[in-house]
Amino acid sequence: MAARFAELANPADGSGVGRGALIPFLEACDPDYETSLAILRGMPAAGADLIEIGVPFTDPMADGPTIQAAAKRGLRAGSTLSRVLEMVRRFREGDSTTPVVLMGYLNPIESYGAERFCTDAGAAGVDGLIVVDLPSEEADLLEAPAEAAGLDIIRLVAPTTTAERLGLVLRGASGFVYYVSIAGITGTRSASEADLAAALPKVRAATDMPVAIGFGIRTPAQAAGAVRVADAAVVASVLIETLASSLDADGRAGPDTVRLVLDQVAALADGVRSARRALISTEI
Repeated sequence: MAARFAELANPADGSGVGRGALIPFLEACDPDYETSLAILRGMPAAGADLIEIGVPFTDPMADGPTIQAAAKRGLRAGSTLSRVLEMVRRFREGDSTTPVVLMGYLNPIESYGAERFCTDAGAAGVDGLIVVDLPSEEADLLEAPAEAAGLDIIRLVAPTTTAERLGLVLRGASGFVYYVSIAGITGTRSASEADLAAALPKVRAATDMPVAIGFGIRTPAQAAGAVRVADAAVVASVLIETLASSLDADGRAGPDTVRLVLDQVAALADGVRSARRALISTEI
């Protein structure tokens, strides 16, 4: 994962114009296994630099109504942790390089077995884990098995995280830091670019890892704003809304479901790719 961020920051074309990353999100098995796999497979060509896959869970406490509904659809479609790993394995049949991060909750991992899960996730081709409700004080539950399996543990940092606590939160973290741009649940509101620019120095002072901004990024312009002050933009709820709006009355995928989501990923990618070029052109 670090290699992907380094590659984007220092492009091989010699231009010296690095750029930020786009990290789109999909919920596994939403609205069904094959549709979500098709979206996953299409994301790199649409402009995804890394991909975040949500693991459906019955009590997704950090997520707003949009992703909660996606999790319910995924569970109804038969999502399990084993099924999610199978999806990653099938994705890896055609893509060995795009980093994949699983985002979910601790209960399914504990039920699966932490060591067994990390081993199986690494073998499937997962690169990193975001476990929303894993306290920093209990991170040793996953740290050793994740390291042994070559998995990054990505930690969440909130606007309310104090400078004193940052050291504890980021201890043992790797890959990148996920900066939650708002206090609250996903998909509810957005932080301004000025707010983000004011908040990021505290995080930068605590780590040299790349910083990705998530929660509340909905438009190409907002994604561009995020990568002007950070290293990546994570986009989730708006993509799920697009998917949900394409489903039929019975919740089944429509003929345009995959295309509509991937078109939106492409538009977000255009915003991310143009962000720093536009900034440089205004400085010349």
